[in-house]
Amino acid sequence: QVQLVESGGGLVPPGGSLRLSCAASGIIGFIYHMGWYREPRGKQRELVATITNARSTNYADSVKGRFTISRDNAKNTVILQMNNLKPEDTAVYYCNVISGTASYWGQGTQVTVSS
Repeated sequence: QVQLVESGGGLVPPGGSLRLSCAASGIIGFIYHMGWYREPRGKQRELVATITNARSTNYADSVKGRFTISRDNAKNTVILQMNNLKPEDTAVYYCNVISGTASYWGQGTQVTVSS
């Protein structure tokens, strides 16, 4: 059974930092793509950052220079370090893993940026 377990969300003031972690288990095939997406309340889910097995990264323009994505291939874990958080970063953040033709999603973790 495939499981993506996310952790690290919470409430922080503007300018603060959070570190999101996602550990994937039960995936037998090769994991090519790992990433983070977010869904602000009342809006569509959007890409935040992705990373391939070769550690090629892609970021949304709105988070470039503030967020850093990394992965540990041995542990099937993807990390999102978020610095200088802004109120507009408030959303539910979802981990995504692609293995072959299958796409898996985590349950989501809430990130709230507010004073």
